[in-house]
Amino acid sequence: MKLSAVIGLLAASQSALAIWPIPRTFQQGSSNTQAVWVSINVAGKSSPIVNSAIDRYKDIINKESFVAPADYKRGTVKTSGILSNLLVSIQSTDETLGLATDESYTLDVPVNGQATLKAKTPYGVVRGLESFSQLVTANGYTKAILNTPVHIEDAPFYVHRGISFDTARNFYSVNSILRTLDAMSYNKLNVFHWHIVDSHSWPVESKTYPDLQGKGAYSTSMQYSYQDVQRVIQYAKERGIRVIPEFDVPGHTYIVGLSKPEIMSCMNKQPNWDHFAAEPPSGQLNIAKPESVEFTKNIISEYTKLFTDNVFHLGGDEVNRNCWTEDPYVQQYLAAHPGQDVESLLVDYYTKVHNYLETTGKTAYTWEETVFHSNYVPNNSTILQVWIDQASVQKAVAQGYRVVSSSYDSYYLDCGHGAWLSNFDGNSWCDPFKSWMHVYNYDVAANITDPAQKKLILGTEVALWSEQSDETVVDSRLWPRAAAMAETSWSGKADASGHVRTTGEVASRLHEQRYRMLGRGINAEPMQPLWCARNPGACNLP
Repeated sequence: MKLSAVIGLLAASQSALAIWPIPRTFQQGSSNTQAVWVSINVAGKSSPIVNSAIDRYKDIINKESFVAPADYKRGTVKTSGILSNLLVSIQSTDETLGLATDESYTLDVPVNGQATLKAKTPYGVVRGLESFSQLVTANGYTKAILNTPVHIEDAPFYVHRGISFDTARNFYSVNSILRTLDAMSYNKLNVFHWHIVDSHSWPVESKTYPDLQGKGAYSTSMQYSYQDVQRVIQYAKERGIRVIPEFDVPGHTYIVGLSKPEIMSCMNKQPNWDHFAAEPPSGQLNIAKPESVEFTKNIISEYTKLFTDNVFHLGGDEVNRNCWTEDPYVQQYLAAHPGQDVESLLVDYYTKVHNYLETTGKTAYTWEETVFHSNYVPNNSTILQVWIDQASVQKAVAQGYRVVSSSYDSYYLDCGHGAWLSNFDGNSWCDPFKSWMHVYNYDVAANITDPAQKKLILGTEVALWSEQSDETVVDSRLWPRAAAMAETSWSGKADASGHVRTTGEVASRLHEQRYRMLGRGINAEPMQPLWCARNPGACNLP
């Protein structure tokens, strides 16, 4: 077959499978249905989440005038029927949002008459409305749904599909966070892992220790009040997104020392900061002091009340032993307590902090170093976030831990911009740039064959660390690369027949999703020249 014929077939068929992430089951016909002013109504019981989603998607669908780039020459298509309404029904109005939340839905769009969306929970409705919105295309002066009748049965492959978002190294306005949550909902992501504080700043309000933000925020205009946090949590919930906070301890805590220097070690050691920390400024909680444990407990007590999710991230990564072994107080303490060392102090700190978190009813979420780089053994309810290499996933599930992967060599989206240290003209530690193809090709379950171990994989998170990012570039840093992860975490790596999807096969749909996001106000970066988007397959390597 000639290449031009192949391109023609791809261009003709791509709209039929335009939804991103691709549904688990998708059946279609050969007719087209006119969608005049789209009406969405509820059959029976509803909920505030459902009502909010219906209003939101009515607005999106009725205002949107979208044509896929591959369809730029399509013109107006003839329609065989008229869509009169979308009827939404749910089994339960329970708005609990967590790991056990059912996000499944069934969507049927006939050639003529009323479409139906059925879900078990309000969040299944949210996901189904997103899919429905992606079926609607501009058609002259009206709208149409192509290739009707359409039948979709859909549910996520992984329950945890997120973005790790650092707002401490550089500040992000609430509006930019809300825009990110919108984009997440367009891609069926469901976890906003808010790395809200770090060594560089403490932007979130603390009522327990007001000096934390008073002395630790970059400015009074670069702070998140309780009301800001609550607004983000509610906005996210309406989009089926959990907000999991991270308060990283005992490392990455230099900023605490501006208000509580008495509980700190190795504060801002210069010029040899690299002997004491992964990046400047150095500073860690002094784990030999009971006051450090008390401070951590008070932070946990405060913020487990503010953040409503059942999971709470305690950090635990990149602690530097030199910071403590060379601290005079720690040396004096160890000399007075024979048999103890820095390692035993760290285990004791982790034990007390994790045990206290358990008393709040929250589940501990922690970076892999807490377990793999220390002698601490938390209980198996703990969720490990791994990032160092693929072997970490295998190691975590082999030890019976639930795991979320943020493998740096595939999922760190801040990489690829060179070093940020002023006097070093070279690559950063995690270069090169992670292309959307590289993101898409990552398989979190690679080399894991035991079904019981596979069940321990909760999902994945891409990470946006903010040494070189802020709200001026956030859209292009995340999108459409985070969308690539969104599909593999929602739809799985393979289709129902076992075929593993390739980047060449999915590129046209991702192009369409990228242009759809542009229309919805998300400044996603381009993947290729527009010519390639308009001619699916023509820019593949032979």
